[in-house]
Amino acid sequence: MGYGHASSVDEFLRTDDDNLIGKLASRVADIGIPDQSSAQIEAWRTEIQLLKRQLTGPKFKRWSIVLEYEIPRRSRRPDVILLSPGTIFVVEFKMGAQAYDAMSRWQANSYARDLRDFHAESHRRRIVPILCATGAHGGSALESYPFRSEAEVGDLVRTNGSNLGSWLLGCDQHRYSDSPAGAIAREQWLESEYRPTPTIIEAASRLYEGHGVREISHRYAHNLDETTEMLLREIKEARKRKHRVICFVTGVPGAGKTLTGLNVVHSAGPRRGRRFEAIFLSGNGPLVKIIQEALVLSEGNRGRKKGEARRKAGTFIQNVHSFLGHHFERPREPPFENVVVFDEAQRAWDQSQMQRKQGKDASEATLLLDVMERLPDWAVVIALVGGGQEIFNGEAGLSEWGNALENRSASWRVVASPEVLIGGESVAGKKLFEGAIPKNVTYHQEDLAHLDVVVRSHRAQRWAEWVNALLSSQYDSAQVLFPDGDEFPCVVTRDLDKARTWLRKYRSIDEEERSGLVATSKDHRLRAYGIERSSSLLTNFPFEKWFLSPSTDVRSSFQLEVAASEFECQGLELDWVGLCWGGDLTPSEGSAGWEYQKFRGDKWQQVRKEAEQEYTVNRYRVLLTRARKGLVIWVPKGDPNDPTREPERYDRVYDALRAAGVSLLEEE
Repeated sequence: MGYGHASSVDEFLRTDDDNLIGKLASRVADIGIPDQSSAQIEAWRTEIQLLKRQLTGPKFKRWSIVLEYEIPRRSRRPDVILLSPGTIFVVEFKMGAQAYDAMSRWQANSYARDLRDFHAESHRRRIVPILCATGAHGGSALESYPFRSEAEVGDLVRTNGSNLGSWLLGCDQHRYSDSPAGAIAREQWLESEYRPTPTIIEAASRLYEGHGVREISHRYAHNLDETTEMLLREIKEARKRKHRVICFVTGVPGAGKTLTGLNVVHSAGPRRGRRFEAIFLSGNGPLVKIIQEALVLSEGNRGRKKGEARRKAGTFIQNVHSFLGHHFERPREPPFENVVVFDEAQRAWDQSQMQRKQGKDASEATLLLDVMERLPDWAVVIALVGGGQEIFNGEAGLSEWGNALENRSASWRVVASPEVLIGGESVAGKKLFEGAIPKNVTYHQEDLAHLDVVVRSHRAQRWAEWVNALLSSQYDSAQVLFPDGDEFPCVVTRDLDKARTWLRKYRSIDEEERSGLVATSKDHRLRAYGIERSSSLLTNFPFEKWFLSPSTDVRSSFQLEVAASEFECQGLELDWVGLCWGGDLTPSEGSAGWEYQKFRGDKWQQVRKEAEQEYTVNRYRVLLTRARKGLVIWVPKGDPNDPTREPERYDRVYDALRAAGVSLLEEE
């Protein structure tokens, strides 16, 4: 772990200021910031002198101090960490500041919560974020501070240049430094594992480089390990007993289904003489293209030629339509892979869509099982199923897999979560089998096949439930489920420029985090606000650059110019999301429920088919669940002179979001 200085407070007090500053400059240079400005040097000097004045007294002698602690892979460094016998104090200084502004408060809170979530030795510890605005007056009153012994992260403390030490001593007097986890050992804390949650793109790249999911997942992701091990056991047993097995893995949006599938492909590859291979398939063309490009970039950074890297990446993840097309044209050729992971399996095309798109008279589920049955000994299909994620005509849903299994002569073992059989919430009430389990199927219910912990937005564990409540017009329930704004900020605004400013401000705290705009693909009237939705743009725009390029690239998401649609961002995520709400889904006037529209020619038309209405809702379910850190929702004001942008419709969207608990950006 990187840090500028670490010692007991007693040793810190006895160390010369210039010695400390020299060490800080040297250590920070070692982590890639070679030139320290005179302003930074002076800030360190002022900070050190302030700390030496405030940390006097015998009670601090058992404490430890860490300066410029580096949060790995994020280039983030809290100014000061103070370790009392049982409490971790995270201190962020704002030299000369006279107020405790919102972004500084978020920064201090964010550091504390990152330690809670990702730093092993900080688990089950009390962590107190402190914002020290040295020129401010007043601050948090010690006597009114809620000393909650069960809280892992306490309320933010506001201090200034003169009361920091007395506040810390007050904590000690309140016995807040006692901890059920025992005393904190400085060296053990400094050497602790730190495992931030990767994005899908980061995870794919790291798995591709040979890392396992245990090395890249955080404390909330223990069920990913267990689910991966269960799937690997099923693969081992299928190979041993010469069985055909299909495993249905379910989970709420952001629970880690794709990450689990990628890890299985990585773990089930050939090693120690094994003959079988595994492949990751997806019908999501943008996801396949983006992950493949990320793998090529990763290989290029390691000195590999692009052509070779691209061919290798194509053996790790492929488009399912291309995979099936290849084998359809070669009806006797068995696949090279014994194990196939099918991401977003509920989006597999039905028979009609396959006939329209590829001239094949069978659904994708049926064709995939046909192909895997060509293997003479054993085969495993792992179907990753998300509920309410079907977003386009012809996506068959979970029941099509049941139909494909029911009409087979070969026997299959089905391993599935309870959600699949009963039609639980995570599969939007859909069932694998509408009737009895077919005679050719051996069914095994497996609790580990359901992922019930959100790893994308780990600070908003019930976010998917909130989204479901909002889209079901259950606003009272949504208010109860709405996350703490300090954990997962979610705000609404009627001003697109303010939404962009909000995204830039939050993202500026951590340059490694990615922000971007998303919007429905079906509202072409967003064009009036500069958000183009034409199919020519969405089809031809290089979204691999949007997701992967740095902020200096005008094609990147950071520019907040081009909005990805549900098709480009499904299965992927951003740290900070700006959702542009369109006119295709608006609350009904005077009653619960929604009105569904599609824009054709120069006007809106009502969507009357139930399946199309469901796709409309699902588009917003996808868009609302893309954020890892926070979300701003922009609702246009409309134009009373433009019948395609009726202000009343947008006002109802705004009112619904406010009723569901979303705070107003302008009130932050």
